[in-house]
Parts: sequence; structure tokens; C-alpha cells
Amino acid sequence: MNAPTAYASRNLRSRVDDDWPFILDLWVASWRATYPEIDFEARRDWLLRRIRELEAIGAVTLCLFDAQSTLAGFVVINPADGWLDQICVAPDRFGAGLGASLLSAARNVSPRLIRLDVNADNARAIHFYERVGFSRIGRGANTLSGRETIVMEWRPQGA
Repeated sequence: MNAPTAYASRNLRSRVDDDWPFILDLWVASWRATYPEIDFEARRDWLLRRIRELEAIGAVTLCLFDAQSTLAGFVVINPADGWLDQICVAPDRFGAGLGASLLSAARNVSPRLIRLDVNADNARAIHFYERVGFSRIGRGANTLSGRETIVMEWRPQGA
């Protein structure tokens, strides 16, 4: 998987067991920055179980590290159906292009289709996905919070 030239100093690799504490910390911090009213700390065990379940059925977890070998973001995608279950960037790196780098890696894993759901009230994320070529294709609800979601899809141009 090739990272964009601007991110040549960053390292992308598959998750290893030693990454768990960093993945969980980053996930909590990122979501806390987005929805401070929700106790994401209490959902650590859920995330660990969720990613393990997804990986057991073929999903891939890719971790993006900066030049200092600090976890800067991660993505969980299933190449069999293109479902992107998690994409997360450290909150102090929001807007720095890491989300696009992670989506590029996800497209390498699932080059024909990526689908995801995003909280309908998360305007920043929706704008990001639309900017990088995703279209709105449906609605749903988050199974944990009950929040309304928008199902989005990316396919390569001309597909």
C-alpha cells in the first residue's frame, strides 16, 4: 500500500497485538473530541470485541504511524464487502490529511467499493466523505447510541 507522497514519513501497517492500548486510547480521544457528552471510555471493551469480531470474518485493521512512531490513526475495513467499520484520527491531527491517507489505504484493500455509516449530526465527517468522493445512499441508526446515521458509498469513477 502506498501512502501519498506528502506522507512519506508516515508508516502504515497491519495491526499487531501491541497496538491495542494505543488504538483504544486514540479511539476514545477522537470520539470524545467529536461527542464530549458520550462516555467513550466506557465503550473500550466494546471496541476491542468489535474489531476482533470483524477481523475474525476477514476485516483488516491498518494503523498509521507518524515519523516518531506514534499512532496517528487507524482504519478497519472488510475487503469481502467493502464495509468500513472504523476510521479514526488523533484529534490533534484532525484536518492534517490523515483521514485521506487512511481512506487511500482502505481503497487499496477494497478497490471496487467502500460503504460506511456516519452519524447524521457529524457534519465535519459527512463533508469529508463527500469531498473524497462518497455519496449518500441511505439512512440508518447507530446501534449503540441510537443516533440517526447516513449510509455512504464510494466506488471508483466509471464503475
